[in-house]
Amino acid sequence: MNRIKGKTVLITGATSGIGKACAFLFADSGANLVLTGRREERLKELAKELKESFKTNTKTAVFDVQDYSACEDFASKLKEPVDILINNAGLALGLDPVYNLRQDDMDIMIDTNVKGLLTLTRLISPGMKSRNSGHIINLSSSAAHEAYAGGAAYCASKHAVKAITEATKKDLHGTKVRVSMVSPGLVETEFSNVRFKGDDQKANSVYEGLDPLTAQDIAEIIFFVANRPEHVNILDSVIYPVYQSSPSMVHRDA
Repeated sequence: MNRIKGKTVLITGATSGIGKACAFLFADSGANLVLTGRREERLKELAKELKESFKTNTKTAVFDVQDYSACEDFASKLKEPVDILINNAGLALGLDPVYNLRQDDMDIMIDTNVKGLLTLTRLISPGMKSRNSGHIINLSSSAAHEAYAGGAAYCASKHAVKAITEATKKDLHGTKVRVSMVSPGLVETEFSNVRFKGDDQKANSVYEGLDPLTAQDIAEIIFFVANRPEHVNILDSVIYPVYQSSPSMVHRDA
């Protein structure tokens, strides 16, 4: 059953990976889309492709979720109520131990993964609460459930997403607003290329010897979560490729 058709879905970080895959799935279901990201050309191309393929009503906004003023300006100009907010924008930078952690890397991860997600949630959730309907879906990580060496800042940011998700659900207790989190393990997207700052060899080595998850795999989970009946709230789901059993346990074929 399609419970998404006609709803307005806001997806942050929609220019690549899981965000982009979500845009296609929700467009195919007949949703109206609001897509945000930092790369204007990619957003324009995506909106054009969605319109041609699905005749989707798609609006785009170019800004960085780290920028509070830009977030506030964006939210103030929204013309339609947001039915589903997918807080997808996020990143990891480096795998340095905490004693070598770069301050700028730490700041970007916290400002994007935590403060950016919180800001959009703070700006969009009042409308959901007043309408007594809506769904907030946060993209987290298996790192929200178990920390690993070299991940002090990133794991902290995803532990924060878990806390934010649970607290938001409790803040909205007694309303019909749903709050969810999706926590993937190894997904082959631009994630590792960003983490290793364009080092393709390092990025590719993350996925060697196993079949990693794809952006489509996670987008389908997000869509499933969003498409449940209104009385069903999936608070969290942890998804691994079959060769992964925890953030630090990964089997690789020789």
